[in-house]
Amino acid sequence: GETPTGLQKLFTRWAGLSPKAFLQAVTLDHARRLLDSGMPLLETSFELGMSGPGRLHDLFVTHEAMSPGDYKTRGAGLTIRYGYHISPFGIALIMVTDRGLAGLAFCDAGGERAAFADMSGRWPNATYVEDMSATQAYAARVFDPTKWRADQPLRVVMIGTDFQLRVWEALLRIPMGRAYTYS
Repeated sequence: GETPTGLQKLFTRWAGLSPKAFLQAVTLDHARRLLDSGMPLLETSFELGMSGPGRLHDLFVTHEAMSPGDYKTRGAGLTIRYGYHISPFGIALIMVTDRGLAGLAFCDAGGERAAFADMSGRWPNATYVEDMSATQAYAARVFDPTKWRADQPLRVVMIGTDFQLRVWEALLRIPMGRAYTYS
């Protein structure tokens, strides 16, 4: 037999995340499928074995910084401010909500409309407001290393598959100034 600690280490090495994180990811995926099928928030919470919609909200916010309601409605009622800024990688389209950075894309001059169409398709029911003053501070934080502060992490509002979210979570854990490989 394996000890609980040994089993957890083996699972983490095999899966790339702890058993608890794996269970949360599976639960989050199931919650998404239920919400996508039209199930109400309260029923979804109970179907997942949660005490109520507050626990479902905690699950989404912990992993995505967005509520299950925002996910279910694809951003209906959500205001996303966006702006185009010069970056080291060309023109950067930055999208923000009151909860954090919601989108970052790069394009060449003339590709702004296509970049916006791609990014806005992720939150198709949101209201979009061009507001360079709202996105300027995010542009500075993203592209100016002197503005990076470990004690003030950049909040990112993520939407994507569980794998995409896990990749982002792993990338966000890399210490500033360090580089890692998959190996």
